[in-house]
Amino acid sequence: MAGIAPAALAQGAPAQPAPAPTSARLDKVASFAHQVTGVTVARDGRIFVNFPRWSEDAPVSVAELKDGKPVPYPDAGWNSWRNARKDEIDPKTHFVCVQSVVADAQDRLWVVDAAAPAMAAVVKDGPKLVGIDLKTNQVVKTIPFDTSTVMQASYINDVRISPDGKTAYLTDSGAEGALIVVDLDSGTAKRVLSGHPSTMPDKSVTVTADGQPLRRPDGRGVEFSADGIALSPDGRTLYWQAIKGKTLYSLPTDALTGWATAAVVPEMLTDRTLGGKIVTVGENGPADGLLIARKDGRMYVTSPQDNSVKVRDLTNNGAGLTTLVQDPQLRWPDTFGEGPDGTIYVTTSHIQDSADYKPGAPISLPTELWAIRTGPAATGSTGTGTVK
Repeated sequence: MAGIAPAALAQGAPAQPAPAPTSARLDKVASFAHQVTGVTVARDGRIFVNFPRWSEDAPVSVAELKDGKPVPYPDAGWNSWRNARKDEIDPKTHFVCVQSVVADAQDRLWVVDAAAPAMAAVVKDGPKLVGIDLKTNQVVKTIPFDTSTVMQASYINDVRISPDGKTAYLTDSGAEGALIVVDLDSGTAKRVLSGHPSTMPDKSVTVTADGQPLRRPDGRGVEFSADGIALSPDGRTLYWQAIKGKTLYSLPTDALTGWATAAVVPEMLTDRTLGGKIVTVGENGPADGLLIARKDGRMYVTSPQDNSVKVRDLTNNGAGLTTLVQDPQLRWPDTFGEGPDGTIYVTTSHIQDSADYKPGAPISLPTELWAIRTGPAATGSTGTGTVK
């Protein structure tokens, strides 16, 4: 692939792998009446989830789990958008179509509002990144994205925050895949690698579910571009891949920063230069969520095609994936969160069961949140078999 460097040892991983887990268990944390995608766990153990407006006009966009039930967060007002009331509600100050939520080390919850209900037209003035102070439960930062950053055919997807809380990295899984880098202090954003092979769907890949190609009633298959994203615990290496893809890519983050205060875009930050710095890490196959755990430094990968969660040891150059959990209940494992004790949480968004792909499916799609509980040092460096 043009512009892709040979595989190389990833930066930022621990020098020695931790011991292999001796057991793994899949526990249901919560069930939802609506389609969930994102999950994150704050440093104090609070769990947050989000519900995009894909098949329905979801009643809540962002929620905190309390006693296993989703409660609108930060309040009912931010969650009061309804597609049916589009002309009455300001998209700048309401969640329109939220795709992901991530809590950072500074005790802020960052909300990615793709503002594209049904993954269709982007609502004008809707795309944004919203920061909420988890101590006061108040919105403290709203970063709007203009049309040069989030285009009409965009769908901003997932986000990772640098350890120092100064930079956000997002994927755009829309018609023209891209990465978006945000300087959180100034609120400025830059779209990079737009339409680059590393951020676009792989035409040689067909995404399957239940052993069959996953297609809409009109015959279209899954076309999601850059989607899953992960950041090494030290913040030095960014990873991403397309769902309709198989290859995991990475870049050193120092190649993506330094432009916010520059009068002109430095030569080192042009797509042409960035393309030469991309590393092909390995093949994951079609994957949705990525996470590099703080506890063990391994990369966790959701594998919707076979209802599983897999693990990559980033310290072993060239190593493949190991299956950690495989279970038929993992209907499209979507997004990861990591608890303060190292427990890995994963949502199941049931995309293959939705009305978009299954005619006659309910508009309100039941989904779940799961916890993967492992031994004291979960690593995934060896398999644990199927968890029932």
